[in-house]
Formats: sequence, structure tokens, C-alpha cells
Amino acid sequence: MDSCIRALCNSDVKEHFELGKDVSLPETFVHSSENPLRGLGGRPPSRRTFLAFFAGRMHGEARSILLQHWENKDPDMKIFRKLQKYENKMSYANYMKSSKYCICAKGYEVNSPRVVEAIFSECVPVIISDSFVPPFFEILNWESFAVFIQEKDIPNLKNILLSISKRRYLVMYQRVKKVQHHFLWHIKPVKYDIFHMILHSIWYNRVFRVNPSI
Repeated sequence: MDSCIRALCNSDVKEHFELGKDVSLPETFVHSSENPLRGLGGRPPSRRTFLAFFAGRMHGEARSILLQHWENKDPDMKIFRKLQKYENKMSYANYMKSSKYCICAKGYEVNSPRVVEAIFSECVPVIISDSFVPPFFEILNWESFAVFIQEKDIPNLKNILLSISKRRYLVMYQRVKKVQHHFLWHIKPVKYDIFHMILHSIWYNRVFRVNPSI
């Protein structure tokens, strides 16, 4: 394994992910193989009525802390356990499309499909995962379109998000839309889509980072 480039969804530097050799894969969930772009996009900023949203299974310490501090604590912070499909309730996708920031908190592993789902819904990702290496970081400047919050700062989450100016948020929103095509699957690969980006990351680490003698 020492001579292999590993492509991993669980790109955790505390779990032997090697920067400069291994490749971070975006974790995605394709809802329709016939139409993988179904549901793409979200509301414009002026119609995103919630500050932040999270819903998911309770596994991992970070999510437990998130729920402890924010579940049913603030109307601007839509923080839930796994959403139930009750009549007349908003769906998971609609919450993402109606929120400014989508919370991507680590579970048992550092990565989560929420990161790509947020980008899919044009919701600025808020990544709470201290040892996570984001996909395509060799090319993409993640800090220009996502917010990174340390796990210890979960209690101060709302204040951190409110400290981001409206102008800065709008810039990040536009950049999420700009990078979105790098995270999309197509029935046949399209130039610069997720398929080509994964291959590029492997090529990049092979050519520029890995010792050719290995």
C-alpha cells in the first residue's frame, strides 16, 4: 500500500490519509441514475429564509454536540435529528434550498454527502470536521466558497455565521454556483465534471507529489 495512490472518501489525516499522495473523493448520493441532475439548484439568496440547516442520524461526537446546543434552540437555526416524512413538513432538499448555510458535521467518518448536497443546492457548506481533507483541494480554494468551523466552536456557531457580512456571503454563494459543475455526475462524463476532477486529482498527485522512484 505504500506505493499506491489511495482514493478515499474518508480523507482523514488522523487515519493515515497522506497529503500529497492520497486523493480525497467527494462523497455523493445519486438519486436518479437516469437523471443525475434532477433537483439541481436552489432559491436565490433573497428567498433563503433560514440561516442554517442540518438534519441527520446521530453518530459521532460532533453531531451530538451540535444537537445539544442547537436543536430547537433558535428559529434561525434549523437543526434536527433525521427528518421524518410528515405531511405538510418541508423536505430535506427544500430545507437545503431555503437555507443560507448548510451544516456538514462529521459523523463516524470525517466526510459526509452533505458537502456535495449543499453545493448541489447552492447552499454555502459549513464544514465541522477538524481532520477532513476536502476533495479537489489541489485545485479548488475551498475557503472562498465554504466555511470551516472547528468542532470546539460548535457552541458559537450562530455568532460565527452572523459575523460573515452579507457581501461576503453573496460572494461565497456565487462561488458555490461557479464550482458546482465540478461536483456533478452526468450519464456521459462532461468536461471538468466530477468524473474528470477525480481523474485529475489522481494525475496531479502522481505527477507533482509522488516520488517517481516509488
